Amino acid sequence: MTTVVRFHELGGPDVLRLENLDVPRPAASEVKIRVEAIGLNRAELAFRAGRYLERPKLPSRLGYEAAGTVISVGDSVHGFASGQRVGVIPGFSQTDYGTYGEEILVPAQAVVPCPRDLSSVSPHKERTT
Repeated sequence: MTTVVRFHELGGPDVLRLENLDVPRPAASEVKIRVEAIGLNRAELAFRAGRYLERPKLPSRLGYEAAGTVISVGDSVHGFASGQRVGVIPGFSQTDYGTYGEEILVPAQAVVPCPRDLSSVSPHKERTT
């Protein structure tokens, strides 16, 4: 089991729930990833509120972007291996996949290798005024 973020009704951030779910083995064209960081963007806010191009199928996962490490790959996936650092870019429907979770499944077409010198999380610099 892994912790994921889902929502069961449309609305603001208060509808988000942490839930424990089984993440199955990847299908033939999927990659299973241990998430280190996620991206937050306006499309996800609109999706959660029911104001996006497509409406969520409730309960719904959420998220388009992530960085992490490959856990396993589907039988038809080539070019990625367990332990490899990768990023997930928008290239799928949020009605089918979501990146807000400790472990996720995503289509291999949305996965890209991460450069070795690129951190999953950019360093935060405090601003002084």
